[in-house]
Amino acid sequence: MTTEVKVPTLGESITEATLGQWLKKVGDTVAVDEPIASLETDKVAVEVPSPVAGTIGALVVAEGDTVEVGALIATIEAGGAGAAPAAPAAKAEAAPAATAAQQAPAVPAKTSDALAPSAKRAAGETGIDPSTVTGTGKDGRVTRIDIEGAAANAKAAPAPVPAQAAAPASTAGGRKEERVRMTRLRQTVAKRLKEAQNTAAMLTTFNDVDMTEVIAARTKYKDLFEKKHGVRLGFMGFFVKAACQALRDIPAVNGSIEGDEIVYRDYADISVAVSAPNGLVVPVIRDAQDLSVAGIEKTIGDFGKRAKDGTLKMDEMKGGTFTISNGGVFGSLMSTPIINPPQSAVLGLHRIEERPVVVKGEIVIRPMMYLALSYDHRLIDGREAVTFLVALKNAIEDPTRLLIDL
Repeated sequence: MTTEVKVPTLGESITEATLGQWLKKVGDTVAVDEPIASLETDKVAVEVPSPVAGTIGALVVAEGDTVEVGALIATIEAGGAGAAPAAPAAKAEAAPAATAAQQAPAVPAKTSDALAPSAKRAAGETGIDPSTVTGTGKDGRVTRIDIEGAAANAKAAPAPVPAQAAAPASTAGGRKEERVRMTRLRQTVAKRLKEAQNTAAMLTTFNDVDMTEVIAARTKYKDLFEKKHGVRLGFMGFFVKAACQALRDIPAVNGSIEGDEIVYRDYADISVAVSAPNGLVVPVIRDAQDLSVAGIEKTIGDFGKRAKDGTLKMDEMKGGTFTISNGGVFGSLMSTPIINPPQSAVLGLHRIEERPVVVKGEIVIRPMMYLALSYDHRLIDGREAVTFLVALKNAIEDPTRLLIDL
């Protein structure tokens, strides 16, 4: 019996997606609920599970195609393991030439590994053949890190160097270009960020913060914290907690404009940027004002793990009231972050750098961080923006304030 696999419901207001990659090929056996494909939506990658146990009969669309909710993407021939090999053979004989052409791009060179777009780009940039790389990802898939690691090893090895040097000789003086289709996530990010620039009266104000006390607290308690809570004590827990207190005192920064009305909130749903295979995603810490530093760190840790696994849900990306983006983990010294509509402000954190500062009339070396608050000037005045950053600065420089609610 042939079972059709269709694009599942992807969430409110999402009507289409891009077929990011096939995780199975024609003839592969699958179990019930085993992922067979990955769909890229506007926000996250969603895996499509097999509705039945059987054998992949046909892959109807190719990687990179846009598919609508409810569209047919594959067929599965149900049956026992013994009958499984015969099913795809019969299907292949009856399949038209067009179907075969559609299936061809979906079969990876190394059949046990389905390459993600980031891994494909890395392979193209480094010239590494994915079939020669041992995958460390889920189900043995080759990841971008695997490709880059293989490239680094190839540069270090003495033998491959002459071969690599010989390749450019055949195209001496030539210049290469590569065109890669934007992922749906990147298209949506580009569109929303440009809309934010066109709509909001965006302005950025800066301050700096002495991280001495937070670093000391983290150094003193990080081992006990991890032992008790099962998660590492980072800096984001302090900043989210401090931001919640500052948002309570300066409600405009946590508000938004809807038509000719301003919406003020007595809760803080904090969006935090975390890394995913296809770029940054921004899940939301709900009711962050009610969480302890430990609760915040646990939530962020869970988001980070599931972002890498591709298991974040779309509902977890919606409804944030304020965003914190930490460019410091990538080495950023200073930036002007862009607001994520309909939010009215975003806080940018940057790298910690030892700098000379004057304390009580003496020049001392302190670990300093620049803070940047981009905000919609239609709603938030400069005085409110500066007051928010000063409140945040005071809480970080004296973490006791977070405990006694000052």
